[in-house]
Parts: sequence; structure tokens; C-alpha cells
Amino acid sequence: MAQDNNGRHIAPNPHTRAGRRAEQATNHLLFRVFAVIILVAVAFCGGFVLRSQTELVASWGIPLTDAEEQALSQNAAQNSTDDSVAARVADVERILTTYSMDHVDITKATYSTLDDVMKATGDPYATYYNPDLYNNYIKETSDRSYAGIGVVFADYNGRAYVADVFEGSEAEAKGVQQGDFVDAIDGEDTTAWSMTEVVNALAKDEGATVSVTWMRPFSVDAQTGEQFTTSLVCKVYEEANLSTQLAGTVGVIKVRQISNNAAELVRQAVESLTAQGAVAFVLDLRDNPGGYLTQAVDIASLFIESGVVVEIQTNEGSPTTKNASGQKAITEAPMVVLVNKYTAAAAEVLTAALQDNQRAEVVGETTLGKGSVQVVRELDFGGAVRYTAAYYLSPLGQPIDGVGVVPQVGVAAGDDPTSDPQLNLAIDTVRALAPAA
Repeated sequence: MAQDNNGRHIAPNPHTRAGRRAEQATNHLLFRVFAVIILVAVAFCGGFVLRSQTELVASWGIPLTDAEEQALSQNAAQNSTDDSVAARVADVERILTTYSMDHVDITKATYSTLDDVMKATGDPYATYYNPDLYNNYIKETSDRSYAGIGVVFADYNGRAYVADVFEGSEAEAKGVQQGDFVDAIDGEDTTAWSMTEVVNALAKDEGATVSVTWMRPFSVDAQTGEQFTTSLVCKVYEEANLSTQLAGTVGVIKVRQISNNAAELVRQAVESLTAQGAVAFVLDLRDNPGGYLTQAVDIASLFIESGVVVEIQTNEGSPTTKNASGQKAITEAPMVVLVNKYTAAAAEVLTAALQDNQRAEVVGETTLGKGSVQVVRELDFGGAVRYTAAYYLSPLGQPIDGVGVVPQVGVAAGDDPTSDPQLNLAIDTVRALAPAA
């Protein structure tokens, strides 16, 4: 900037070349100052925002303050409520404990919450047993001799139904039939009860009277149907688990349940019938609700020397297999397995094993399709949970649950109680497979 003769500054004339250069220099300086101010502000704000992203900062290895560490922990706990029922319940419990004027009944809340958790799985067999219910569930009853009502029960879609009615029992006289579901016992709702719970509730002292409300569904999968109530006197029923007959040269072996000694009973029956002249066999598994898987494998091993008997699918990945024992078969005679719509569970496994290994032809109706495994696991704080832990697959990898085993030769049950078209066809079928006498 120029000075006059007295030393005073004289502003340059903007219309001269020197004036314009001075003005441009001043503007450039102001722009640089303004830019620096903006950069400082952006850096400050960016640093503030960045420090608020504690997870990102921590991933870069930048040290966090104590407050930021705490914030990170709280954020992780908050995020965990998105994928954990327990965390969500804990969050609500923390709020109620801190702010609510009311007190949470932990026992009552536990019972109702776990009931809802098990229902939310979509598994019809999933159940939470509180300690009282669990004690009833595990109550000891004898295997085949007890004061009951003369009915064999089984499970289907989480409910107890009638698999068989003993001949001559009071239940038969009062009109109880296969396929009837138990709706109530002595007025208590039992629609969600399993087979074990129903059996235990009906195992009373001999001479005791029990009122049972039944539901006869319109079909096996129906949720509703005709209701009726019976008053029944409990008595001890002794029913043989296995019976045999000889139809010419065909030995018929009827197995009611896959009990804990079923394989040995079948072995004895085959040997006895062979000694009487049987050259072919019908294994009658109609109305058989299943039982022990190990016994089903052992029975199959009586007729299959090697090969897969059943595949078991769990949540651990590829199915595991159970194979035949490798022992020599007790007979190579032709076989037919006779089944109906109430053949279930381990009895279906046995049927599929003999069918897929081409050891027997299957005659009758498509089986029930109860090919799942339920497990009861005790809880540390009391009670237990029951859930489906596995599914059965046939030796060829075909599902059984919800599908059943389809016979090669189909035949429906007859309406005439004095005839048995299913058994007659089974005998004719296996007789045609037997060598000529």
C-alpha cells in the first residue's frame, strides 16, 4: 500500500492495475482463512461422530475411554435382544424391576413364558412340564399289568388317542373305538396331554371309577369331532403283547406294541411256527403304536442279515444310520407285513426296513406317519421340556413323518367284524410267494 509525504497509507485505486492486484491478494488471503476454519470445524464434528461409533473405532485399534467401553457393552447387550428370547425377557424384567410399582411373580412368569416358548416352536409335541406336571409324567406304572380301562394309547400330533381296545373290556362295551382322542379325565382338560400323561392318570386302584370324555374326529387329522363321556371302572387287564396262528402253512404273528422284549417274542414265535410247518409268515403290525426303536431294529435284524434298517435325521447335519446286527437271519421264508392307518412310530420303522430291503411285501393301508422322536429333558430349576429331537427316514432316505409307509398291495378294512379282508389278502399274498408244497 502506498504512503503520502506525511507517512499515511493511501488505499490503492481499484481502477489501476496495482489496485486490482492488491484486491485479489486480499481476497485470496480471506478465502484461505475461511477454508481453514471450515476444515477445523469438519474435523471436530467428524471426530465427534467417529468417537460415537465405538465399535468402528475399536476395530481400528484406537484406545477407548472408560465411558466408550461402557457404551460399547450396552450396545452389544441391546443388540443381543434381537436374537435371544432370554435377553428380551431380561430387558423387560429390568424395566419392571427398576420402574414398576408392581412385583413380578417369577414362578408364575416362568410357567407361562415357557409354555408360550414351546408353543411358538410349531412342534405339536413340544411341551413344558412344570415340576408338578413332570412328577405326574414320570410316575411309575407297570408295563402291561395295571388297573386301567382296557385301552392302548398312542401319541399323534401331541395328543393321546386310542390305538387299540382290549376285547371284553368295559371301554369296548361303552363304545370306545380306535382313533378316539382323550378330551378330559374326571373333568380336567387333557387335550394337550401326551400318551404318558393320560396312561398315568388312568392307572388307578382296581375298582376305582373314572370319567373320560372322548372326541371322535371326523378324520385322523381333524381337531374337532363328536364328543361323548363314559364312566369306567378300572380293573387289571392282562393282554398278551404277541399272539400267533397257523393258517395252513402260513404263520401269522400279531405284535401289539414294540415292547422291551418284542424281538425275543418274535424270535420264539417264528421258531415255534416253523416247527409246526409254517413256510411263510405274515407279521401283523396293524394298530401297533410303536415303542422301542432298538427293538424295532432287533426285529428287523431277525430277517435282514445286513444293510440299513433306519436313518435318523437330527439338527446336526447328515442322517445317522442304524444297521442290521449282522447275525444270520432266523428264516429266509417269504414274508408279508400287514399294516393299517394306526400303525405308527417304531412299527413304521420296522415296516419300512423290511420293505426297502426287499425282505417283505407290505399289505394293507398307508400307515399313520408318526416318524418323529420326542425327548424329555429335565431343567435345572425344576420341571422338564419335551421336544422333537429327530425324524425317522426309511433305509432309502424317504421320510416317514407326515407321510407314512405306503403298501405295495392296498386293501381297506372291512365293515363286517366277522371277517378280516386285510388278513385274508396278506395270507393269500405270502402264500403265492412261498415255494409249492
